[in-house]
Amino acid sequence: MKSFDYIVIGSGIAGLTFSIKAAEKGSVAIVTKKSRADSNTAWAQGGIACVTSSEDSVALHVRDTIIAGDGLCNEEVVRSIVSEGPERIAELVALGMHFDERTTPEGIREPDLGREGGHSKRRILHAKDATGFEIEKTLLEAVAAHSNITLLENHMAVDLITTGKLGYAMQDSCVGLYVLNEATGEVETLRSDVTILATGGCGRVYLYTTNPDIATGDGVAMAWRAGAAITNMEFMQFHPTCLYHPKAKSFLITEAVRGEGGILTDGKGCRFMEKYDQRLELAPRDIVARAIDAEMKRTGKPCVFLDISHKPAEFIRERFPTIYETCLGLGIDITSQPIPVVPAAHYQCGGVKTDMNGETTLRGLHAVGEAASTGLHGANRLASNSLLEALVMAHRAEAKASRNHHHQGTEISLPEWRPGKVQDVDELVVIYHNWDEIRRLMWDYVGIVRTDKRLQRAATRLRNLQTEIQEFYWNFKITADLLELRNLATAASLIVDCAISRRESRGLHYTLDYPTHDDAKFLHDTVIRRI
Repeated sequence: MKSFDYIVIGSGIAGLTFSIKAAEKGSVAIVTKKSRADSNTAWAQGGIACVTSSEDSVALHVRDTIIAGDGLCNEEVVRSIVSEGPERIAELVALGMHFDERTTPEGIREPDLGREGGHSKRRILHAKDATGFEIEKTLLEAVAAHSNITLLENHMAVDLITTGKLGYAMQDSCVGLYVLNEATGEVETLRSDVTILATGGCGRVYLYTTNPDIATGDGVAMAWRAGAAITNMEFMQFHPTCLYHPKAKSFLITEAVRGEGGILTDGKGCRFMEKYDQRLELAPRDIVARAIDAEMKRTGKPCVFLDISHKPAEFIRERFPTIYETCLGLGIDITSQPIPVVPAAHYQCGGVKTDMNGETTLRGLHAVGEAASTGLHGANRLASNSLLEALVMAHRAEAKASRNHHHQGTEISLPEWRPGKVQDVDELVVIYHNWDEIRRLMWDYVGIVRTDKRLQRAATRLRNLQTEIQEFYWNFKITADLLELRNLATAASLIVDCAISRRESRGLHYTLDYPTHDDAKFLHDTVIRRI
């Protein structure tokens, strides 16, 4: 058993920010299932929404967030996160992060702010179209400078350890976790009174997604099994514009392209967003994604097109170098041609229920970043609010965890992992088949547009799959692939169960059976927990 003052699961912006701050006060273990730079953060193109301009205000940012959230945002949380944003951004800059700047006509250097859907002002801080990558690099350099941080790469969390499972007569608390050392195949035991879930989302639960392969809902699944409350999983955000190309895997076309004037057209070059919303291409993501889905179904075409070729070629290459080079390598010159795009699963707006300090309903367990549901996003996340939330909530969670850090009244000794009489996995094809089946049924039955019949079919099949997967889990030696499959099935079931319970359409949850709001019955979060 290895003991630490803090255990952080995940190495994205939320987990790394927490770790850097906590390392000033105690020992930190960062558990990450791949290499240290593998995270959703590194894939973020757009930037961080933050009030930095004299033309903007906290009140406007709060208003835009609440409008996008379609009635379910917690206004106190929204105001807190938006208000604290500038100070957290300043800390990130102090660590070495550089955001793009521009020179005003008066010769003054200032942030080169972008604009995205749902924002009434330009407020997106960015580093070209690779903001997340630059943030990840900056934070990892800061982590490397701390001797108090132990970084466990290629270690996958298996399950949280709670006093309830151990049989202690005390308030149920998280006191550590089991982790799979992927190099040795052995399961190790880590002990701490403070565990932080910063595992990101579950985009890989869908067949088409902008997320990297690591986004398998690990944190939400582990928290659910440990008994923590989960909320609003029905609100899965589909990004409207993922590159549609047979040789491109999950390549996002950032919303900033629309923010800089990109227009959406059908196969005949006709603009269509005026039929759906007066804000056109800058409507919130749920509206734009449904509009694209409707146009694809109306025309029978496999995609629509995003066209920014009317802008100067030099501006396009300078502002969107990653997108330009990637598309050019696939034979698409975005300075003269429209980009074929489709919606794809992008961001998990629900997650492990937390308070304003990242505390979950399970003592000793915090959640930050995409794995958490704080009340900021409501029924639909406002573009580029996620990195802002991760910075602010990591700071708040660390301050609260460190302030209240105390050992359990009873000395806790954690048992070693007991594998039992298991055998090596001999049929990996079973894992891959189940993985593929989950992702396809979620795309077909629990996508942008839903119905009761589709949701019930998904629920029935997922229950059967979970039984098969659990049997596989107990009879074979665990591997990272098996653990991810188990978590993926759990995350999928949580999405479906939440969606079934919300008999209305709101934000990202749209059902043909209940196409309007029902404020009398459903103007509240969907909260579920394991009994």
